[in-house]
Amino acid sequence: MIRSAKMLKVGESSGLSKWIAGIIVTFYALVTVMPLLWIVATSFKSPPDSISYPPQIVFEPTLEGYVNLFTERSRQTDEYIEKLGPPETWYEEIVRERNMVVTGPSRFAGRYWNSIFIGFGSTFLAVVLGTMAAYGFSRFKVPLKDDLLFFILSTRMMPPIAVAIPIYLMYRELGLSDTALGMIILYTAVNVSLAVWLLKGFVDEIPREYEDAALIDGYSRFQAFIKVVLPQMKAGIAATAIFCLIFAWNEYAFALLLTSGNAQTAPPFIPAIIGEGGLDWPAVSAGTTLFLLPIVIVTVVLRNQLLRGITFGAVRK
Repeated sequence: MIRSAKMLKVGESSGLSKWIAGIIVTFYALVTVMPLLWIVATSFKSPPDSISYPPQIVFEPTLEGYVNLFTERSRQTDEYIEKLGPPETWYEEIVRERNMVVTGPSRFAGRYWNSIFIGFGSTFLAVVLGTMAAYGFSRFKVPLKDDLLFFILSTRMMPPIAVAIPIYLMYRELGLSDTALGMIILYTAVNVSLAVWLLKGFVDEIPREYEDAALIDGYSRFQAFIKVVLPQMKAGIAATAIFCLIFAWNEYAFALLLTSGNAQTAPPFIPAIIGEGGLDWPAVSAGTTLFLLPIVIVTVVLRNQLLRGITFGAVRK
C-alpha cells in the first residue's frame, strides 16, 4: 500500500517546488511589468521630474505630459501672457505655468486614429483571408499544396525592411504612398502568411464528420463552414487576430518609409515629439501609454480565447 501511494505521487509537484516556481514567475512578472509601470508613471510627471537624478519615485502627479501631447504651444513673454487675461480651461492653466500659450491641437490624435484604422482593418482582412485559405488547404485537394504552403511561409523568413525599397517604388507608381489603403494592403499581405499557417492547424483538428453530417442535412459547403466549422475555430481566430494586430500595431519601418502625413501612424510619430529645450519625456510617455491601451484591452477581452487557442491540440486523447 505504501509503495502504491508513493507510485501515485510520482510526477506530482512538491510544496517546495511550487513555492520556487511561484517566486520565479512573480520575479519575472515584476521585471517584465516594471518598464511599463515606469512609462505610465513618467507620463504623469513634470518635465523637470522626468529627467531628475536620482529618478523620483514619489512625485506630484500632473497632466502636463498629456496636455503637451495633444496641443501645440509657443513660449511668450510675461507681458504678452498678462494681456491674455486668466486662462479659460484647465489645460491652458497648466501651459501658462511654463510661460507658454496653446496655439492649436497637435497631430497625435490623427496619427492615433490612423493606427486604429490601419491596424484593425488589416487584421480583419488578414484573418478573413487566412481563415478561408486555411480551410481550403485543409479540406480540399490543392495541387502542389505543400509547395504552396512553404512558399506562403517563406514570405515570413525575410525581414520586411529587405523589400522596403521595391515596395516604396511600386507604391509610388501606383499612388498608394502615404495612404491608409496602401498600408492596409501591405500589412494584410504580410500577416496573411501567419494567419494561414496558424489557422490551418486549427482546421485540421476539427473532425470532418461534423461537416459531413451538415452536408447530409442539406447544408451547402459554405453554410457548413459558417455554422459548423467557424464556431469551433473561435479560439484560433482570436489568437491569430491578436498576433496579427500586434504586428500591424507596432510596425515601424514601413510606416516610417511609406507615410509622412496623411497615413502616418503613431509609432513613427511618438519619437518625434519635441518639447522646449529637448525631448519632452512626459509627452512621449503619455503617447506610449495611450498607444498601449488598445492592445491591452483587446488582449484582456480575448484572454480566455487566446489561452484556449494557444493550447489547442496540445493534449490528445
